[in-house]
Amino acid sequence: MIDEQKQAGAKEDYSAGSIQVLEGLEAVRKRPAMYIGDISEKGLHHLVYEVVDNSIDEALAGFCTHIEVTIGKDNTIQVRDNGRGIPVDMHEKEKKSALEVVLTVLHAGGKFDKGSYKVSGGLHGVGVSCVNALSSYLRAEVHRQGSVYVQEFERGVPKEPVKIVAPAEDTGTIITFKPDDTVFTTTTYKWQILSNRLKELAFLNAGLTLTLTDEREVDEAGNYKTETYHSDEGLKEFVAYLDRSKEPLIKDVIHLVTEKQGIPVEVAMTYNTSYQENVYSYVNNINTIEGGTHLAGFRRGLTRTLKKYATDSKMLDKVKIEIAGDDFREGLTAVISIKVAEPQFEGQTKTKLGNNEVMGAVDMAIGEALENYLEEHPAEAKVIIEKVIIAATARHAARKAREMVQRKSPLTSGGLPGKLSDCSSKDPEMCELFLVEGDSAGGTAKQGRDREFQAILPLRGKILNVEKAMQHKVFESEEIRNIYTALGVTIGTEEDSKALNLSKLRYHKVIIMTDADVDGSHIATLILTFFFRNMRPLIENGYVYIATPPLYLCKKGKEQSYCWNEQQRQAFVDKFADGDENRVRIQRYKGLGEMNDEQLWETTMDPSRRTLRRITIEDLSEADNVFSMLMGDEVPPRREFIEENATYARIDA
Repeated sequence: MIDEQKQAGAKEDYSAGSIQVLEGLEAVRKRPAMYIGDISEKGLHHLVYEVVDNSIDEALAGFCTHIEVTIGKDNTIQVRDNGRGIPVDMHEKEKKSALEVVLTVLHAGGKFDKGSYKVSGGLHGVGVSCVNALSSYLRAEVHRQGSVYVQEFERGVPKEPVKIVAPAEDTGTIITFKPDDTVFTTTTYKWQILSNRLKELAFLNAGLTLTLTDEREVDEAGNYKTETYHSDEGLKEFVAYLDRSKEPLIKDVIHLVTEKQGIPVEVAMTYNTSYQENVYSYVNNINTIEGGTHLAGFRRGLTRTLKKYATDSKMLDKVKIEIAGDDFREGLTAVISIKVAEPQFEGQTKTKLGNNEVMGAVDMAIGEALENYLEEHPAEAKVIIEKVIIAATARHAARKAREMVQRKSPLTSGGLPGKLSDCSSKDPEMCELFLVEGDSAGGTAKQGRDREFQAILPLRGKILNVEKAMQHKVFESEEIRNIYTALGVTIGTEEDSKALNLSKLRYHKVIIMTDADVDGSHIATLILTFFFRNMRPLIENGYVYIATPPLYLCKKGKEQSYCWNEQQRQAFVDKFADGDENRVRIQRYKGLGEMNDEQLWETTMDPSRRTLRRITIEDLSEADNVFSMLMGDEVPPRREFIEENATYARIDA
């Protein structure tokens, strides 16, 4: 039956005049998220990556050795390379310079002509033109054929045709742009985000030199903050860098650079004593975070070769349990990088490779290299296989413990954890779960919450440090079992024993609420470590938050104010007591239990007044290193971190 009720605001006449045709770069400005992912911080930095990727493509083609990225004082970005320079001659079809075509026409570029680029990252030809469309100003300077060519644009529209401004003895391209603040929610670039990407590109392109300069930071000598990234050994150094906070199982990094079936393959791998698998895959320098056929080929080649060696060496003769693919990858750190002339990605985001021919090529390459290594290093091979057997034994124990968690699912007779004070709403998008430190604070939170949509789960003391625990120990922990059960998620499939199923997730906000002291910070870090290692999809979907209770309550007469940091406390003292702290009553909240339920509600739990910090992962490898360094067994990296950050630490009396 057709619903005859018209939508509010809908027009009566729907004709040809209602159809919009977006010309040129209008489509990009109308729907920027379709092209760069989003218009927040992530999309902002993606603009830089698009320009840098063009320079990287010049390096892949063998014409570029240096790339310089500069953040200007006003957050403009300049990317300079010493490649061939974008062509500036007249484009026969478009009747304008090739430079203007590249910067103003979608799906235009040298990437479609395999005579110009055999492999490239910017495959869809929308990169630099998107940057131009989303910039309030862009200046392109090309050094080519003995001249310096310049063309300027405003929001994708050329101000005038390309012109020659000076002679040139070098070659290269300089792109300078300022993101449009009417498009992006922020136009402030973060050093660390750009630094991580350039460092990654240096590892992926051995011999290439990249430089990052920040003109917003100047030292006492008047020098800008600058860092240079260069790697001679490529992925071998990358794996060593990724594993710098972990205890090695073998001293070597197994490194192969080869070509199979016309596909260049580079792989570096090693083993550490941890219980996690960390494998990063790249295609033409693009981080394929969802994997694809190259990752499947690597896993297949690794499992097949290790299993054959273990069987032939009779190390599995006394093993009564089945060895699975997961077991061969526990404690593995690896980076796979391939170059493909015609990669088939899933969409513009390029997160998963679909080329079937790649699987066999990578499988064959890793098989040959690993087989040679195992034969030449029998002592290391024995240590690896022994770890695989231990991993298999632990996996079987974990399966039994996991089944215990599943049996206590809220959808079965096991019911919800006894300590959980659930909310009445059953809509996951509306519901919030507060993980609260201790029964005292849990009691206050239960009194202060909105029972309609806020649930409270008190946690007893410090939960298990999963960074140091085998998987079955994780599932044997009562506090962790309670978290799994309260959330309603299930763990493990036939293909992946650690996979997380969120289809029955009961809350779309999981809020860690701990005391504002050192112990509280430690407990929050332990919980975050658990989520990162065992429930990462929750973080990736934006479901995990940190509550921010105030540090102080300041009172002077009838005036009072909650303060979340020292600056706010001092501002209150200055305003109401002329800077004399003795004239102000200051209460320091060391624990949530020191607040009554009304105070906790109005400062920390009330959606209209509280501040929640959403946990995001900007750089997976860096996040992995931080958790390993802070929560792992290796002391020196942790000591170095503490020494570097001691200035910012808060010590409780």
